[in-house]
Amino acid sequence: MWPYGYGGGWGWMAVGWITMLAFWVLVIAGIVVAVRWMNARGGAGQSPETPMEILRRRYAAGELTKDQFESMKRDVA
Repeated sequence: MWPYGYGGGWGWMAVGWITMLAFWVLVIAGIVVAVRWMNARGGAGQSPETPMEILRRRYAAGELTKDQFESMKRDVA
């Protein structure tokens, strides 16, 4: 017979600790994933680009010519 009943107490205590540790790791990982997902969706603090900012970015990237940029700028303003 084992000193703490059938199967020994220390072995089950170790299983309990491992289970509790795994539970908390999953809870913390879930919170981290949720926070990253919220930030990736454009959470608080990020304002959408204005049409003028989009035009400037596209012009700077070379997607628009100067004539196209000026024409679209007049349309937006």
